[in-house]
Amino acid sequence: MDGLIGIHHVTAITSSAEKNYDFFTNVLGMRLVKKTVNQDDIQTYHLFFADDKGNAGTDMTFFDFPGIPKGEHGTNEISKTSFRVPTNASLEYWLERFERLNVTHESIIERFGVRTLSFIDFDDQHYQLISDEHNTGVAAGTPWQAGPIPLEHAITGLGPIFIRTAHFDYMKEVLEKVFNFKEKAVSDFDHLFEVGEGGNGAQVIIEDNPLLPQARQGYGSVHHVAFRVENREVLEEWINHIQSYGLNTSGYVNRHFFESLYSQVAPQILFELATDGPGFMGDEPYETLGEKLSLPPFLEPKRTTIEKSVRPINTVRSTINYTKE
Repeated sequence: MDGLIGIHHVTAITSSAEKNYDFFTNVLGMRLVKKTVNQDDIQTYHLFFADDKGNAGTDMTFFDFPGIPKGEHGTNEISKTSFRVPTNASLEYWLERFERLNVTHESIIERFGVRTLSFIDFDDQHYQLISDEHNTGVAAGTPWQAGPIPLEHAITGLGPIFIRTAHFDYMKEVLEKVFNFKEKAVSDFDHLFEVGEGGNGAQVIIEDNPLLPQARQGYGSVHHVAFRVENREVLEEWINHIQSYGLNTSGYVNRHFFESLYSQVAPQILFELATDGPGFMGDEPYETLGEKLSLPPFLEPKRTTIEKSVRPINTVRSTINYTKE
């Protein structure tokens, strides 16, 4: 059975699709490659921010469930998402940018021998930037060419995913025995795991923390993390493999932009496996990705109802000439 390739995407929850769009577009300089709805809750937007062409391994996505309360950070949660930037100098650029734009952030530090910069958004969603300067392993994506960030410093994809757990031994067993991760390093209570070719694009950091209160999912928290598989044939093999360890799965799910399966591997820790294709270029031209409400074919007959149930959000950027600053 072919193994996992690396991180595919992370899906989180926001209090405001509008503020989320503004933050990721104008502050982080990531490209909105798809504006659609939650396929299981069609009154909820699902926004996909990624690299220039929406390559697998580069996208951070968001739901804005109406009326959901604020999440509470604690143990048993996917606690932080990383974004890759090209060099150590890029972190200095971002530090200055965050200070200028009043983005709450920490200092640049070294974690597992790599320089990082942590920050939060308006929802108290936790992120870090990580330098690719000495990175090997899974290749990065391509920065948004027309975005506001100089290309030599722009975000190129997803980095290590942080999981905080009160049941470290169990989580370690799941990662190693079921998903074929390997533990590479330990620092205090943090354990670094890699899969496939490894590197920043294929890492999970597990924090062993039984002391914090139980996290509560809501806006400002992560919903799930997805890992890459090559195609549906491999995905089907993984369904049988995961179930052989006694874990439940959703079975095969066609998300149109990719094909998936889901498995609740621990309390509030939802893993998805997703295929690299078909991708986001099938129903919109490159120049206007993410500018219209995109619906998978099975929802297209409901377009009128859906458009009435979600508020309009102007995501047109093809007419804007961003100044790189």
